[in-house]
Amino acid sequence: MKLLNRAISPLFTKRLLAAACCLSLSAGALAAVVEAAKPGSKAAPKLSMSELLKASAASDWRTPDPENTLYLEMDKGRVVIALAPGFAPMHVANIKALVRENFFDGSAFMRSQDNYVAQWGDPNEEDAAKKRQVKSTLLTKDPELSVKYTAANSGAAFTRLPDVDGYAPQVGHVDGFAAARDPKMHQTWLAHCYASVGVGRGNETNSGDGTSLYVVNGNAPRHLDRNVTVVGRVLLGMELISSLPRGTGPMGFYETAGQMSTIKAMRVAADVPEAERSKLEVLRTDTPLFKAVVEAQRNRGGEWYKRPAGHIELCNVPLPVRLQK
Repeated sequence: MKLLNRAISPLFTKRLLAAACCLSLSAGALAAVVEAAKPGSKAAPKLSMSELLKASAASDWRTPDPENTLYLEMDKGRVVIALAPGFAPMHVANIKALVRENFFDGSAFMRSQDNYVAQWGDPNEEDAAKKRQVKSTLLTKDPELSVKYTAANSGAAFTRLPDVDGYAPQVGHVDGFAAARDPKMHQTWLAHCYASVGVGRGNETNSGDGTSLYVVNGNAPRHLDRNVTVVGRVLLGMELISSLPRGTGPMGFYETAGQMSTIKAMRVAADVPEAERSKLEVLRTDTPLFKAVVEAQRNRGGEWYKRPAGHIELCNVPLPVRLQK
């Protein structure tokens, strides 16, 4: 049987580990790894992403802010969502208010469209007599398709990819989120990558209020960028969403209540007792290690790859998450 990754010889593995053990000691060592990964480099060995992460230091990781983390509880398990208030402050505030008034408890995934998105909210939102009532939340009507970039959302913290992008003048990462920006307009926005979370809307750009949300569950639909407000991304539990049965109706909507998957509850992590929180760490995207990880994916080494790509797309950059020890 042919494997996608052939076994690495013990000797080569030993060399990888020997080099990896020194990486966390200095930024200079990581810079050397970045240089070694580039096409034409004679340096060896070229470390894989997994070896780089294995050699990471505690300072390369951060703990998600519980005030801007959501837990979506399903029968199959928990989905952890990181919110991005720096990019969509009004929508993030509104979604947290909806969560805190238990708006989503007992709601459902109403749609799962193959290679596109899965969407959840109130199945009766079109029925005035049955729809869920918003208690105290101010329904946000203004879209946040892009915002002026600052040091907080896409200024000094922006780790830019050198690769050409077809959808934006510049792309990169900010605080664990895939982002794009236009330096001439001084605007920035979150990109529609796999696991991105957005606000459902109708034809009017100001019709999204946060009562219906979606997750990208397929190939990155970047054509949606700056057309829909993106509020964050799934950190953990994406497999619970991507494995939902595909809807049989138009655009992947479920046609009967029996086809829908119920959401038991949604909570802001800060409101959950600490002992019950998911203990996660997210790789920082403003470090030399992250740049080395990107280079390792841009020019993959090892015995299996015969032709390094020398290029990486924004949504193909890995954004690692790990359980805290």
